[in-house]
Amino acid sequence: MSAPKSEFLKVLTERGFIHQTSDFEGIDAAALEGRLTTYVGYDCTGPSLHVGHLLSIMMLHWLQKTGAGKPIALMGGGTTRVGDPSGKDESRKLLTPEQIDDNKLSLKGVFSRLIDFGEGTRDAIMVDNAEWLTRLNYIEFLRDVGRHFSVNRMLSFDSVKLRLEREHELSFLEFNYMILQAYDFVELHKRYGCILQMGGSDQWGNIVNGIDLGRRSGTAQLYAVTCPLLTTASGAKMGKTASGAVWLNADMLSPYDYWQFWRNTEDADVGRFLKLFTLLDMDEIARLEALGGADINEAKKVLATEATALLHGREAAELAADTARKTFEEGALAESLPTVEISASSLDAGLGVLTAFGPEYAKLLPSTGEARRQVKSGGLRVNDQIVTDERGVLRTANLTPEGVIKLSFGKKRHVLLRAV
Repeated sequence: MSAPKSEFLKVLTERGFIHQTSDFEGIDAAALEGRLTTYVGYDCTGPSLHVGHLLSIMMLHWLQKTGAGKPIALMGGGTTRVGDPSGKDESRKLLTPEQIDDNKLSLKGVFSRLIDFGEGTRDAIMVDNAEWLTRLNYIEFLRDVGRHFSVNRMLSFDSVKLRLEREHELSFLEFNYMILQAYDFVELHKRYGCILQMGGSDQWGNIVNGIDLGRRSGTAQLYAVTCPLLTTASGAKMGKTASGAVWLNADMLSPYDYWQFWRNTEDADVGRFLKLFTLLDMDEIARLEALGGADINEAKKVLATEATALLHGREAAELAADTARKTFEEGALAESLPTVEISASSLDAGLGVLTAFGPEYAKLLPSTGEARRQVKSGGLRVNDQIVTDERGVLRTANLTPEGVIKLSFGKKRHVLLRAV
């Protein structure tokens, strides 16, 4: 691979975004000419994307910022009805069209934080593949598109092969997903002149299928870029915590908890994540990456604040950083800690401590079973006192003078229960 000439590929290369490309020189040339109209697809399987999706959104951000082309955020209103088998051991739960539409609306806000939408040549657009997929005639689609696909080749892709090797069921519905994604690429070229698809490395086979379909159906040259599927230095999957996924929507994960996620980055990952998830220049990142010993914690705070500012805004990021400082460095009960309101009658009746930490209230842990396990290891605290009795009950007497109960999971995750 030769040294990139375009600013776009220079940025992606030096920051570690690139895993594979279909034609590095061809993509570089198109980027230099500013004609790299590019899409990334996002299925609407839930009301929020998670931090694993952030990598590809950042790639769209740099595409636009470097003037390489026009970003397209493709909402999978159509493909969500089928379900992508990539990386899955079982079929996704089928959603109703109404659920998909609700999820799609909920997802839109994240993109506007990172890419600019509008009517200009380089402004991003958001489209939904339901516009064309839900109108397809099945027989015509089989004849015009299906004939270009080899079942033998489709069986060789990891998304299919892994499911079959593990003897997990792969429905005919899911088997069609890669054909629909390939069709999306060709359709986006016809409608918007899109020539590049980007995505995670698990999407390589699906994207290459689109390039091949374009070639077989007489479309101009199409290209692919994939980013790595991130794991932490210790080998854990990026974006997973003991309490669940790291969501991008503030109503599903508070800016404070999002800040804490980045603050808890492993030492060996700080430099890499600064490159991928902040807009800091490379010289400043090199300075922070070189910090050693206890000073690496300062780099982690910068990472947490910059990553949070990018998604939730500078004010929310600074508030989260200030809350953490007051809570951990000054020992104060910061008013801006995540707060959950509960009825006074719940405390009067007695609220089980395991339930309080679980998904119904504080959402610090995904289940009462996990809360029970944490009690046994001394990982839970109420008002800074270690919880020792899994059958313990929270009552009005547990309220602090500020009228709250402070629940803590480990040293860095806290939620206040406020009686109303």
